[in-house]
Amino acid sequence: MDTSRPSVFVNGQLLQTYVGKRVRTVIQVIQLDDGVARGNSTDEKQLIIKGLPSVPLMNFVEVIGVAESNECIHADIWTNFGNTFDAHSFNQLCQLANGEFKGLFV
Repeated sequence: MDTSRPSVFVNGQLLQTYVGKRVRTVIQVIQLDDGVARGNSTDEKQLIIKGLPSVPLMNFVEVIGVAESNECIHADIWTNFGNTFDAHSFNQLCQLANGEFKGLFV
């Protein structure tokens, strides 16, 4: 595992805490236009993801990049997670990674 560029697990609510930092999240893609994806985070916040996806986008996508604002990420890594995804479990993971068990995450 490459730990030279760590990223923090975030949902829509936690994104504002990491503006200017490297983050990773999962969105459900709603729209894709000219290198900008719009989608819902796993906690139902609408996010804007900038950057050119390197793979065709499915319904759920993990993005890793730099948080530009409380609702925008400039992504450099896109990973398809398919058409089904457990958003509740990912939200739980975000809470653990930013709370009591923060020390266990890169």
